[in-house]
Amino acid sequence: MPVTFPAIVLTQKIQQNKNMVIYYPVVRGLNQINVEQKINNLIVSETQKLINYQFANVPSTVKEMLGSFEVKNNQRNILSLTLSNYVYYDKAAHGMTYLKPLTINTKTGENFRLSDLFQTGSNYVERISKIIKAQIKERDIFVLGEFEKIKPNQDFYVADKTLVIFFQLYELTPYAYGFPMFPISVFELQDIILENGPLGKMIAGN
Repeated sequence: MPVTFPAIVLTQKIQQNKNMVIYYPVVRGLNQINVEQKINNLIVSETQKLINYQFANVPSTVKEMLGSFEVKNNQRNILSLTLSNYVYYDKAAHGMTYLKPLTINTKTGENFRLSDLFQTGSNYVERISKIIKAQIKERDIFVLGEFEKIKPNQDFYVADKTLVIFFQLYELTPYAYGFPMFPISVFELQDIILENGPLGKMIAGN
């Protein structure tokens, strides 16, 4: 297998005032400039969408906004990261945060949805949902109503040989629980993943 190098991830900042600061990633060092631009345009677009979404749902004056990101995987031509945006509204009981995950092929610029990771016609929704149900029980997680199944394109990120499915605040659990994260070994899903997809690449590097 040919050697692949991680993308260079730098930090850019947007600062409107002392109470509104957005940090977002910029990718550098890719062999194809057009792919690099495509990825960076996607990141900027999704960062702006988070900002717009927060302002569109504003119940009162925005007192504070902080945007940040975390790189979860940067190997074998797969860059997986999360963009976050936190807002505190005037007189609110607490702030509100949204997470936007991106899992990108750094050779093509393709941004993957959850359904793109698995073979066509596979029962990935049922398989993943069953694993999550078991984790909810094992970890004694309090949920807002009975958990049935994930959405076909549920939020996720890749972290080496782990697929992490997550839910937004209030989507599954009370606010105090934060973002419910459910790590699943790629080997548990090995028979239904796409060999040339992000999870397949993680196994190929085993």
